[in-house]
Amino acid sequence: MVPLLLGLFAVCFGLVSMVVKEWLFLSDTLVALLFGATVGPAGIGAVDPASWIDVPSFTLELTRLIIAIQVMAAGITLPKKYLTKELTSLLMLLGPVMAWMWLTSAVIIMLVFRLSFIESLLIASCVAPTDPVLANSIVRGKFAEAKVPQHVRNIISAESGANDGLGYPYLYLALYLLKYATAKEALTRWFVAVVLWEVLMSMVFGAAIGWAARKLLQFARKQGWIDHDSFLSFAISLTLLTLGLVSLVGSDDILACFVAGNTLTWDDWFREETKEAHFQDVLDTLFNFTFFIYLGTIIPWNEFTGGMDTLTTGRLVVSAVLILLFRRLPMVLAVTKLTPAIETFRESLFAGWFGPIGVGAVFYAMVAYNELQDTMLADLRAKEFLLPIVYSLVTASVIVHGITIPLYHIVSAVPNATFAVSEYLSRTPSQPSPRLFGFSPRSLTEIGGLRLPANASGLSLPRHATAITVRQHARHLADDIVPSSCPPDPVHTPLQASGLQHKVLPSYGSVDTGNDGI
Repeated sequence: MVPLLLGLFAVCFGLVSMVVKEWLFLSDTLVALLFGATVGPAGIGAVDPASWIDVPSFTLELTRLIIAIQVMAAGITLPKKYLTKELTSLLMLLGPVMAWMWLTSAVIIMLVFRLSFIESLLIASCVAPTDPVLANSIVRGKFAEAKVPQHVRNIISAESGANDGLGYPYLYLALYLLKYATAKEALTRWFVAVVLWEVLMSMVFGAAIGWAARKLLQFARKQGWIDHDSFLSFAISLTLLTLGLVSLVGSDDILACFVAGNTLTWDDWFREETKEAHFQDVLDTLFNFTFFIYLGTIIPWNEFTGGMDTLTTGRLVVSAVLILLFRRLPMVLAVTKLTPAIETFRESLFAGWFGPIGVGAVFYAMVAYNELQDTMLADLRAKEFLLPIVYSLVTASVIVHGITIPLYHIVSAVPNATFAVSEYLSRTPSQPSPRLFGFSPRSLTEIGGLRLPANASGLSLPRHATAITVRQHARHLADDIVPSSCPPDPVHTPLQASGLQHKVLPSYGSVDTGNDGI
């Protein structure tokens, strides 16, 4: 049943993918999540992963693999020596902004669900990082290429790639404060085991792996030892190698993958060589489809209704709204002038709003869930609240960020539509709208060497009428000029003659535009 449903979705969505993504501007992750919820236990019940796998363990490894591939891709797509060129901006986003996201989310969770502050910090650490999978769908596509400057897309990709690996310090700081008797012992273990070993050493490991891979790849390419297909898939192979090596030594494998990817393309050679290849895009799409359909089937939708007084649908909705509004946007706006990669208020507003919660949050939630199985943490209320809160925030982020761009297009179209309707309704046969037709009344009376009277403005011309068709229409009027005893209008035109009066004709309605229409 699983291959059937995955194949059915991939084929059907593929047939209308241009309509969904480029016309309706809906994200494929939103569609996949809704499909998963429909076929899962909460929907028609066609698939129930809990009946054939250990959901927490399988989800942990699946999310680890998907995030590793995405952060590797994020590192590779950045321009030459980007991490050093935009170091100030990255430090601002990975320092004060990420700390703000963590603390603000914790305060909201504490107030809404009445948990202790440390337990709230634990849950908030899962949703503090921005998601590289959802961020990738934001910085790519028709809308991003048309509306979002390249430097803004680069900084969003760099931040989402780096801060997914930097979620460990926040998560383990809260865990150690809950686990150990004194704050001194917790902070000491946290600094040595997490900050020094997992974060700093993972960056060293990632840089070393990426540098060695780049040198070996260039040498193999020069010697003609590597074929085209293996060259294009090299990034995926390097992702798996980095995951295995860094996990073996117990360091932060996600951060190591991002650093390795950026080091691989540090001189822009690999990025330029693979710029026109779409192999990784295809693989990313299949992974994303698979994960979000799977996520839709495992989300405990029934738990959103809650069996406890403080875990209810209303509280989950309130927390989601508050976190999406205040988790990131205010701080990004506040540090705009301190972030060189974000140049204007509009860019800051975009970067502040699009800080999605997705696969990374699920990954850290599974890490925290496994840690909470420790007998020393058995009495914590956070164990019951962790997954429902994280899943609800992921769902809210996928929906809200998935429909933001369509809403933007709808709102942007309203003023233009309103203006067009008002112009149409205000137009009368005796006074056409110059803005609709593109000609002023004066220009209509003086085109083609003919001077028509001002009260001939009742002409009805289409918007696409040109100078040639207007001259044709003017000459048509001239044929109906009748004699009059009134003195002539002293103008020098081909119709200069005494005793003429212009006969005003009714509106013609339409004019033959010929082949020169705009």
